[in-house]
Amino acid sequence: MMSKTDRFEPRKRARRRALQAIYQWQITHQEADEIFRQFREVQDLSQVDVEHFENLLRGVISDKERLIDALEPFLDRPMEQVDVMERVVLLIGAWELLDCPEMPYRVVLDESVDLARRFGSEQGHSYVNAVLDKAARKLRADEVATTGKG
Repeated sequence: MMSKTDRFEPRKRARRRALQAIYQWQITHQEADEIFRQFREVQDLSQVDVEHFENLLRGVISDKERLIDALEPFLDRPMEQVDVMERVVLLIGAWELLDCPEMPYRVVLDESVDLARRFGSEQGHSYVNAVLDKAARKLRADEVATTGKG
């Protein structure tokens, strides 16, 4: 029987690949199709939730302005001034909050903080946590009220 940790590992890996792919997009401005094709050719995606990876990559790229608009009230500076790695994590978190209602907001926050801790600047995870926590209170107000504060 698969443990709970094992069951969620492919999705964690999907987020890590998406972080890399969206970071690449931020730097190169390549099309999502091109980046996705490169990742399929170059990386071993056998242990990855490829569907979630592709949805994150395409969703963040196509909905970037909507995601920034959703996050902006909770930022202390313009999005383009946020460190690029934290920016990518925030966009992934915002996309999951808005477009994955089946995913508990606490999972979105925990996974985003984990990505920022692993790949972002030293205090980046604290910033990501603060922004996404405030965003979740607005974007998922009913869920936050129902489940209570962590």
